[in-house]
Amino acid sequence: MDNKTASANNNDAKGKHVPFNQKTRFWIALLFVVLIIAGIQSYRAYKNRHPKVQPLPVVLAQTKTQDVPVYFFALGNVTPTYSITVRTQLNGILMRVLFQEGQMVKAGDLLAEIDDRPYQAQLVEYEGQYARDKAQLVNASLDLQRYQTLWKQDSISEQTLATQQALVQQLQGTLKLDEGLLQATKVNLIYTKITSPIDGRIGLRLVDPGNFVQTSDTNGIAIVNSLNPITIIFTIPEDNIPPVLKRINAHKTLQIEAFDRQQSKQLAVGKLLTIDNQIDTNTGTVKLKAEFQNDQNKLFPNQFVNIRLLLKTLHNAIVVPTAAIQRSSTKGNYVYVLNQDQTVSEKPVVVGVTLDDTTSIASGLTINQSVVVEGADKLTDGAKVFDASKQLSPSSTKLTQAANRSKRHTYL
Repeated sequence: MDNKTASANNNDAKGKHVPFNQKTRFWIALLFVVLIIAGIQSYRAYKNRHPKVQPLPVVLAQTKTQDVPVYFFALGNVTPTYSITVRTQLNGILMRVLFQEGQMVKAGDLLAEIDDRPYQAQLVEYEGQYARDKAQLVNASLDLQRYQTLWKQDSISEQTLATQQALVQQLQGTLKLDEGLLQATKVNLIYTKITSPIDGRIGLRLVDPGNFVQTSDTNGIAIVNSLNPITIIFTIPEDNIPPVLKRINAHKTLQIEAFDRQQSKQLAVGKLLTIDNQIDTNTGTVKLKAEFQNDQNKLFPNQFVNIRLLLKTLHNAIVVPTAAIQRSSTKGNYVYVLNQDQTVSEKPVVVGVTLDDTTSIASGLTINQSVVVEGADKLTDGAKVFDASKQLSPSSTKLTQAANRSKRHTYL
């Protein structure tokens, strides 16, 4: 009985133990899954809070030394050295125009002709008048000689002699007047041939043949502008006057460069002639005049040009690309300098002269330092970078493409 009872109790115990072990394993497995899920979520949250930092793509350039010219920039107008309006010096019919519009002329070249027939007739008239008065003077002079002999013989009165002497002097004056009229008529005949007073280019014809031209005409017949040499008048602010005057007073030649409207093509190189003697109070500027040989006639009267006045040259100045200069209202001017560990540091600099895409550095940098010229907008002090210009393929050299790839790698 006892054996049976014990056996029954063992069987009951075994029947109750089996379900307990299954439940335990179930809960343990469930707990293990929960822990795994929580671990994954924690890991993802940690990665989101602490993303892996990828080097940022930049383009680098090295500091170097070179001679940097110091320029004053200005706007100017091309002005002929001489500009002559060809006008008639007497009234008459314009018979012929002998120039081609726009042609180059020399001083003394015949440009036009005025009808000279009235002046030819006047010349004949004055020649006849001169011959008549000359004959009268000769006759009066002979009479005077006879009167002088008779007066010595006491055959005539002194008054008669004096009257004859006065007549001779009067006829001498008349002859002088005739000579003047003859000379004036000959000059007028010369004026009927209108010639160019200077070398230069003649403009459009302002009067056609057949018109009656007068000395009071304001437009004239044509305009002749000298082109070789030619001048440019430009202005600079009054604050820039002292260094220019210093160079002028030291008898230094200041080089002037003229560029086209887009400042892309150099037209001519000349020298500064002079500076005006007063400042324009309305604009606060002063006028300067420069001279150019203009052998190729690239400068044209009244042409608008951009001027560069070379004041001096900074020799062996440290320069960087202008794009490397960063500006901040609190930090001032600074650049990002590449360190040996491929990180960048902010370096304050004192900026000197800027010319085109290059800026000289007065202090803050040394030669052969690598500075960031592209990609600085996303950098901070100590950021890790790589030179995108070396790692990108020739078909994909844009910095923006490298930045997009870096951005994807950072957030994935």
